Amino acid sequence: MEKKAKIYIAGHTGMVGSSILRTLKEKGYEKFIFTPFPEYDLTNQKTVQDFFEREKPEYVFDAAAKVGGILANDTYRGQFIYDNLMIQNNLIHNAHEFGTKKLLFLGSSCIYPRNCDQPMKEEYLLTGILEQTNEPYAIAKIAGIKMCESYFRQYGSNFISVMPTNLFGPGDNFNLKTSHVVPALIRKFHEAKVAGSGSVEVWGTGNPRREFLYVDDMAAACIYLMENINAADMFGSCITHINIGRGTDISISSLAKLVADVVGFTGKINYDSSKPDGTPRKLLDVSRLKKMGWKNKIDLREGLERSYSWFEAQV
Repeated sequence: MEKKAKIYIAGHTGMVGSSILRTLKEKGYEKFIFTPFPEYDLTNQKTVQDFFEREKPEYVFDAAAKVGGILANDTYRGQFIYDNLMIQNNLIHNAHEFGTKKLLFLGSSCIYPRNCDQPMKEEYLLTGILEQTNEPYAIAKIAGIKMCESYFRQYGSNFISVMPTNLFGPGDNFNLKTSHVVPALIRKFHEAKVAGSGSVEVWGTGNPRREFLYVDDMAAACIYLMENINAADMFGSCITHINIGRGTDISISSLAKLVADVVGFTGKINYDSSKPDGTPRKLLDVSRLKKMGWKNKIDLREGLERSYSWFEAQV
């Protein structure tokens, strides 16, 4: 990417989009365009078409999506599949129509089968049944990957896809009804500490294992790939997407203890086994990304400390 190129970050106010924007600015990029919501509804075809026709962005980071944790994914199944399909279809198609030089589509590790071999390699996509609680979201993301691949194979569009692991950091969603596990734990332990509560309840058994990546590391990886890897490099090697993660995981119970320690909560942690655990384990194989020359810099505890500091500044 050229430093003075016109860059469009879809979803720039979200955790992922704002991190990409922040990191691009630090690297000296200076020309950005946005589609702030609700002025721009990215599920609306004409709105997106008019934007691309007028602005003609040279590079696109598609970080716009409807996201949430287990409860939100399982409750708002129709909204999750519709909104995400519409957003990505509109962005990818119009990037092709109006000559975008390169596009990066952000997916999710939930695209892999529920009982996938671990760690999950890129080629495991579409080899088994998806986790039921987030199936609509996963199907939408799989469609986005295949759309990027198909536009390259038919039109030669330089569109690539990345699959980040579970992300957390500044700008995260701390709403307990719709949040992912890390922000939910941070808020629960913080509120319990402030209230002087002796215990905190955590969903599930605590046994599932998850991989977590600080969002600024993810942004750095995305920019690195946009600067160094093209669609021909991926699809020529039969790779539909590239995993982004740390390559190590942790049990939810161990994560809860670590978050409690970072927050300063010293009470008891209780597990509600009547609530769903979700996929037993999700660990990405990031060997391809490492071979491409990138590795994360921020370890889990440091990332949690940064996230908690950001959260404290908001409350």
